[in-house]
Amino acid sequence: MNRRDALRLMLSGAVAGCAAGVSACRRPTEAVAEPSSAVVGPEPELRLAAQGLRSVERWVHPALHYERREKKRVVCRLCPRECLVGDRERGFCGSRENRGGSYYTLVYGQAAAANIDPIEKKPFFHFLPGTRAFSIAAAGCNMDCRACQNWEISQARPEQIAGARDLPPAQVAAGALQTRCSSIAYTYSEPTVFYEYMLDTAKAGHAQGVRSVMVSGGYIRPGPLRQLLPHLDAVKIDLKSFREETYVDYCRSHLQPVLDAIRVVAGVGKWLEIVYLVVPGVNDSSTEVRDMSRWLLQVAGPGVALHFSRFFPAYQLTNLPPTPLSTLERCYQTARAAGLQYVYVGNIADPRRASTVCPGCGEVVVRRDAMRLIENRLRNGSCPKCGHRVPGVWA
Repeated sequence: MNRRDALRLMLSGAVAGCAAGVSACRRPTEAVAEPSSAVVGPEPELRLAAQGLRSVERWVHPALHYERREKKRVVCRLCPRECLVGDRERGFCGSRENRGGSYYTLVYGQAAAANIDPIEKKPFFHFLPGTRAFSIAAAGCNMDCRACQNWEISQARPEQIAGARDLPPAQVAAGALQTRCSSIAYTYSEPTVFYEYMLDTAKAGHAQGVRSVMVSGGYIRPGPLRQLLPHLDAVKIDLKSFREETYVDYCRSHLQPVLDAIRVVAGVGKWLEIVYLVVPGVNDSSTEVRDMSRWLLQVAGPGVALHFSRFFPAYQLTNLPPTPLSTLERCYQTARAAGLQYVYVGNIADPRRASTVCPGCGEVVVRRDAMRLIENRLRNGSCPKCGHRVPGVWA
């Protein structure tokens, strides 16, 4: 039994009358009952408290992108799982619930985590370098990645986040302004599952002159993504692998919807960066990295920023070693040979592979040390030596 299933079983004992567990919702299979919080009176509240859980009622909000079906069931159209959810049940992500044939998010305004980070930490290297991002997350995820570094949030249910606090969209925008953050980042878990919260927060931020960036696994249907993109200023997608079998075995999901999301973001001209976590023996072959790089070149062009990130043992992959530095260098050289001009290596102490080099003359135009900006020599987004335009959002 993995941690996600164990957490569901624990929750099932907290609210009477609810069955345990949620299967990976695949059409047309119906989601197995997940504990409902639709009616939380004094006794259920006491049971939640006894289990160290919290009521989610303050964060309940009508969900977008679903269809009603017979017998009070709904089909979620937000992500590619398209969960068929019965009355008083939840979908795979655990943060969206059917109440009498209407679908609701349980995390609208729930800050499971809130921090101020350098934008380079996301990582965004071609978006407002040297600025700070007001970073928020809510509980839940629509994937189950065995190498997840934030599994305490992403694999939890809303009731389980003991330190969660109320942080509605207007307060997030105000907090970003007060802390002099240039952007709001939806990150740590999976923003797709707190879609409504992200959408309204991005709108509130733009009204205050604060930009928004999404850090996502890209497991979202094209329609909801297209509705969201006008309210975002940049998107970073974690591409877990370029092989379908890896997505199935290591993420309980599928590759093609992620590729479709990358194509949509690139197609509308929104600034896009890609992260590829290099896991030894899982997705690190030269053939896979070459094929992935060539595909990115075709879809997003040579100017897309690609980050190879070093893996460290985490979550369900503690048996694997950290990525060898030689493997990361090989991945870097493979992507460069494929024609990508802005390739980086993260989670290592090597300023050479964290800095931006002008493809026109070889000049270092943005110097970084890991996630810290050292010097930005760009002039209006161009190389100060040869004038070559470096793609990105620089101001």
